[in-house]
Amino acid sequence: MEISGTIRQILAHKGTEVATTTPDAMVFDALSVMGEKNIGALVVMEGDTVVGVFSERDYSRKVILQGKTSRTTRVGDILSQPVISIAPDDSIEECMARMTLNRIRHLPVLDGARLIGLVSMGDVVNWIMQAQRHAIQQLTGYLSGQYPA
Repeated sequence: MEISGTIRQILAHKGTEVATTTPDAMVFDALSVMGEKNIGALVVMEGDTVVGVFSERDYSRKVILQGKTSRTTRVGDILSQPVISIAPDDSIEECMARMTLNRIRHLPVLDGARLIGLVSMGDVVNWIMQAQRHAIQQLTGYLSGQYPA
């Protein structure tokens, strides 16, 4: 099955709200925001510039496993860099390839240098499941004679 669509379409469906933090924030505070919002990553911003992504994986690998503490470690000391991002008109297939190649689960969506959204692996999976349901409905309609002539 061919996966069609763009990142812009995913954002139109899920929304463009992005939770952010700064490099100077303490990891504990960033984790608190993630817990309150039930999300797995924050985009790290310096002013209007995306400087990285802070994820649960960063916390587990760069704080816990290294014997650091979340209350004394700054986000900027452990965030994932360089920024790997996607453009709004890039394809969903390109998004999947970029996530897989870089072994990441969250991609900031940048229109030029401006942050306009965040796409997660879960967003992509939901899009694909929705596309599959639609294709099944069309095939079922065709096979049962309900498909328009």
